[in-house]
Amino acid sequence: MARSKTSRQQTFSITAPKALSVQLVGDFTRWQEEAIEMERQKGGVWQTSVTLAPGTYHYRFIVDGEWRGDPACALCRANPFGGDDAVRQVA
Repeated sequence: MARSKTSRQQTFSITAPKALSVQLVGDFTRWQEEAIEMERQKGGVWQTSVTLAPGTYHYRFIVDGEWRGDPACALCRANPFGGDDAVRQVA
C-alpha cells in the first residue's frame, strides 16, 4: 500500500507497569481485527508508532485483555459500548 506524502508518524503510549501485553486498537486497525502489539519501554510505559493520513481517528488500548481509554488524551467521545474512545486528530 502506498503511503500518502501527507501521512504523519503518530506515537501512542500508555503506562501499565504490571501489564503482560498491550495492544493499540482503533478505527484505523479495524479495531481488534488488526490490533497492533505495543512494545514495553522503561518504567512500564508501552509504546508504538503508526503512520496515519490526515483525519480524525478513534482508538483504545487493550491491556491484558481489558479495554482501556487513553488517560493522557484530552479529547474523548462516547462509544456505543458504554465507554469512551480517545480521539487523535492528524493534521
